[in-house]
Amino acid sequence: MSIRPRPKTVVTRRLPGAVETRLAELFDVTLNPDDAPMDAAALARAVATAEVLVPTVTDEIDASVIGAAGPDLKLIASFGAGVDHIDLAAARARGIVVTNTPGVLTDDTAEMVLALILSVPRRLAEGEKLVRSGGWTGWTPTGLLGHRVRGKSLGIIGLGRIGQAVATRAAAFGLSIHYHNRRRLPLSVEALLKAHWHADLHAMLRSVDIVSINCPHTPATHRLIDAAALAAMQQHAYLINTARGEIVHEAALVAALASGQMAGAGLDVFENEPEVTPALLDLPNVVLLPHMGSATFEGRQAMGDKVIANIRSWVDGHRPPDQVLEGWL
Repeated sequence: MSIRPRPKTVVTRRLPGAVETRLAELFDVTLNPDDAPMDAAALARAVATAEVLVPTVTDEIDASVIGAAGPDLKLIASFGAGVDHIDLAAARARGIVVTNTPGVLTDDTAEMVLALILSVPRRLAEGEKLVRSGGWTGWTPTGLLGHRVRGKSLGIIGLGRIGQAVATRAAAFGLSIHYHNRRRLPLSVEALLKAHWHADLHAMLRSVDIVSINCPHTPATHRLIDAAALAAMQQHAYLINTARGEIVHEAALVAALASGQMAGAGLDVFENEPEVTPALLDLPNVVLLPHMGSATFEGRQAMGDKVIANIRSWVDGHRPPDQVLEGWL
C-alpha cells in the first residue's frame, strides 16, 4: 500500500482546538465533535476505512477491533502515554504500527502526586468540605489534625521518568526516597536521587510511610497492590495512585481503608473508570480525583504535537519517534 500525503485519519475524542486544527490542515481527518466515547461497534467502523486511528486511553482497541480493520489501517497514533488499552500483539500481527506520547506528562503527573501526598495526610479535602458545608465553627487546637510530611519516607513503585520527577520534588519536602523496580537503577542515578532500592516490593511496603504508584499497567503489574500488598503496609501509611487504576485491587483497598488497616489514600485513577467503587465515596480518609493528573493545557498540547509528529514521520516513510516497540510489556 502506498501512503497518501493526507492519510484518512480518525480521531476518537475531542482534542484541544489547536491540535484538531493542525490535524485538519495536514491530514484527511474525521473528528468526534460530540466527544462521546466510541463503543466497540463505532471503533470497528472507524478502523474499517481509516489509514490512521488516533485513540485515547478511554478506547479499548482490543483484538476484535483490530480484527475489523481494513487493509489500509497501518498506524494507531495513540493520544496518551499508556498503551495498555491497545492489543499490541494483535496490532503487530496485522502489521500496524502503534505510537504513544511519552515524556510530555512527566511534570504534570509528578505535580499531582505531590498534591495528593500533601492533601491526604494533611486532610485538605476534609477541610475544604467542612468549610463549604457551613459546618466550620472556627479554629480549635484539635480540629482536623493530620500528619506532617517532612521526615517521612516515600516508597515509589516504578522509578522511571515520572517516578524520578516525583522523587526530586518529594526530597524538597523532606521525604526520604525508596523505590521498587524490576531492575535496579544505576548507582549514579540512586546517588543523585538519594534513593534506596528494594528488590522485594513487600519489604519496601513494610518500611515506608507513603507509597506512590508510578509504574505502567501491564500483565505483570495488574492488581500488583492486592490484599497481601496492602497488609504489608504500615497502619499509618498512605497510598497514592496516579498511574492506572487496574494496578490496585480496588475492593481490597476499600477493605483496608474501612478497617483502619491503613491510614488513607489519594486516587486519581480507578479500576473500572469512570465507575468508582461506591464504598470509596463514603470514606473520609480518601481523596478522589477524576483522572486529571495530566490535565494541563501545556500537557495536552504537547501530547497533540507528538501525535502529529508521529503521523508525519510515518507519512514520510520513517519510523515514528514514539513507536511502541516489541517488548514494551
